[in-house]
Amino acid sequence: MSWRPRLIALDVDGTLVDSANEMSAAVRQTVRDLRDSGIEIVISTGRAIPGVVNTTEKLGFTEGYAIASNGAVVFSYDPVEVLHSVTFDASDAVRRVMEFVPDAIVAVEELGVGFRVNKPFPEGEVTGQFGVEDVESLIAEPVTRVVIRSTDHTAEEFTQIVHDLGLTGTNYFIGYSAWLDLAPDGVSKASGLEFLTDRLGIAQADVLAVGDGNNDLEMLEWAGRGVAMGHGPESLLAVADAVTGSISDDGLVDELRQYL
Repeated sequence: MSWRPRLIALDVDGTLVDSANEMSAAVRQTVRDLRDSGIEIVISTGRAIPGVVNTTEKLGFTEGYAIASNGAVVFSYDPVEVLHSVTFDASDAVRRVMEFVPDAIVAVEELGVGFRVNKPFPEGEVTGQFGVEDVESLIAEPVTRVVIRSTDHTAEEFTQIVHDLGLTGTNYFIGYSAWLDLAPDGVSKASGLEFLTDRLGIAQADVLAVGDGNNDLEMLEWAGRGVAMGHGPESLLAVADAVTGSISDDGLVDELRQYL
């Protein structure tokens, strides 16, 4: 391939790391080699800042840029400096979901720290520090991100509930589990990358983006080259410029090695 990206935006879960949050040696080395060759490597994820830092540490990166919270937060590291953040009033959307899923876990992002929650998440699902509060307290002020997690529904049941609600005034992403991410309307990984590339003077056409989930769709459509992991949903594969192997096959490596 004659084209070579100036910036590579990489999703984390299902792209860089597996379901156990493990990164293969081949993925780590290939990403490091690309950075050493002069390409800007940007983590672009739904994770909050602590979860991003966990990933940069696995890669051995001590400086760089990242997109967190599905595009609502753009920051540089290390130390962490928030360059851009977008907040929104999530109260109406949260109340509507809770009418149908009253026992759900609700978490709002505490920027750079972790989450404030109404009750704990299942072990190992999120990282960072936690404080417990009632739901009304959580949604009293504008936030960058809200997570609603149901442990009593399948992913399919939860997805149907959310779709039937017809949420407006907010952007939302549904995960592989019964997990809903609420973000400010118009905010996505693509909008976060647009802010960052404008700041860095890098053209949209010179961006490669790789991801595997529903929250990667806008990013793959926006990038000069958008690549879906092979295990991604059909909706993502349909908009991708190319499809690589799955996470279990180190599919990310197959795509990235051609730029070395």
